[in-house]
Amino acid sequence: MPERKPNGRNVKSSLAQGPAGATDEHERNKDFLTAAELAALLNAAKAGRHGTRDHLLLLLMFRHGLRVSEAISLQLDELDLDRSMLWVHRLKGGLSVQQPIAGDELRAIRRYLAMRQGNLPWLFLSERGQPLTRQAVNYLVNLAARRAGLEGVHPHTLRHSCGYYLANKGHDLRLIQDYLGHRDPKHTVHYTRTAGRRFEGLWR
Repeated sequence: MPERKPNGRNVKSSLAQGPAGATDEHERNKDFLTAAELAALLNAAKAGRHGTRDHLLLLLMFRHGLRVSEAISLQLDELDLDRSMLWVHRLKGGLSVQQPIAGDELRAIRRYLAMRQGNLPWLFLSERGQPLTRQAVNYLVNLAARRAGLEGVHPHTLRHSCGYYLANKGHDLRLIQDYLGHRDPKHTVHYTRTAGRRFEGLWR
């Protein structure tokens, strides 16, 4: 039996503080961007001094569900522009896969490469010609979010937004799991559990 506070409300058990509790808390919070919010964020990223690079960075992070560490680790030889494919090397033991590059991504990549300077193998370089750091990506995302008038946006929001987008398109759990590189489906299931599309038509 759960303990009760003097006012009669249940006290959360210690079990709720474990993985299940963390998942419930995660699902209670909106940690993804709507299509309109994402469009505003990407448009705001273009406004900076390095807008071409920054827009591409955020676009790839969303479209391919990239963690910050995966985005800054992308290398030029992982792009196959002739076949419009990107090799996504997942970290944290994730499943690495090849993913298609959409037309707007391809155009954004070509624009960036046409102005990119430096001969290092990494795709995204700083103004000094060095690989971008995690801190730099955090700053760029926060800056774009402020310009777009969005609150509570961090780099991982883009990865979550990818998962929710795919779930709302009606894609199944296994496909989303493989696309995001999750080894364990428990890391994917909250996207399909909370996707609004699966509740459509309940009252028709």
